[in-house]
Amino acid sequence: MSIPFVREIDFEYGKVEQVSPLLRRVIANNPGPFTYIGTGVYIVGHGEVAVIDPGPLDEAHFMALKSALAGETVKYVLVTHGHSDHSPLAHPLAEWAACKVYARDSGQPTAKGALGAEDHVGFEPDMKLKHGDVLSGPGWTLETIETPGHTASHICFALREENACLTGDHIMGWSTTIVAPPDGNMTDYFNSLDKIEARSFETLWPTHGAPVRGTQFVKEFVQAYRQHRQDREDGIMRKLEAGASGIPEIVETLYVGLEPRLVPAACLSVLGHMFKLLDEGRICCDADEPVIQSKFRINSTPTAG
Repeated sequence: MSIPFVREIDFEYGKVEQVSPLLRRVIANNPGPFTYIGTGVYIVGHGEVAVIDPGPLDEAHFMALKSALAGETVKYVLVTHGHSDHSPLAHPLAEWAACKVYARDSGQPTAKGALGAEDHVGFEPDMKLKHGDVLSGPGWTLETIETPGHTASHICFALREENACLTGDHIMGWSTTIVAPPDGNMTDYFNSLDKIEARSFETLWPTHGAPVRGTQFVKEFVQAYRQHRQDREDGIMRKLEAGASGIPEIVETLYVGLEPRLVPAACLSVLGHMFKLLDEGRICCDADEPVIQSKFRINSTPTAG
């Protein structure tokens, strides 16, 4: 099952665009292999608003946000997770708006520098959110959904009035999401995908790229997203059964034609799958704390489930 990616999007950097009755978006000029066209910052509501994932520290982007928010009261600055393409502008924006920054937690870094713009930058929220917490303003309600996987502290926000979900990096229309240990957890990621599918949202609004629209298409999209991960896991198991033992050699044969700059991220993603398979007792590792350079093999005496 291939993922029916949605990659076409009309936009202009720094321009505020009304994308739904309750949502406006400003896209930062920080395109890249992990950010696609850039970070899409969402403004929820009118008059009294919330801002989700303010984005990178960039003066032109900050000015564009302040212009978009002119005459509004910012009630909440919300962050889906602490990666540096989402969180660095949160505190400067909150200070400018005289409000607080809300997120689930700070998270922890991946392997040093492995994901470039995705690495954590010491982000700490003022207020910590948990699953089910509700934030509201005139005519809008946001519900916090804990979606660990891409990072341990990742959250999404359900916009109840539009049956929509602001998904951060948990689900993206343009690409699959990297699940990189130690902060990323593949078992959690599978469970979090199931959690979003069960909500039957009408629209998914990722931080990067175009939305995924239509209840049935959203359902099929999330199912395909999950199946892609399952297919990748099955492929890893086949490589191990055929005698492969190292992550780099598995990546070389499993990710055919991958751009060299994306190989480190692919290795981390495979490592994420290895942790899941280890937890399930399906494979063994030569190290107590597995890393990309570790050796893996099929467990000939799997734990009874």
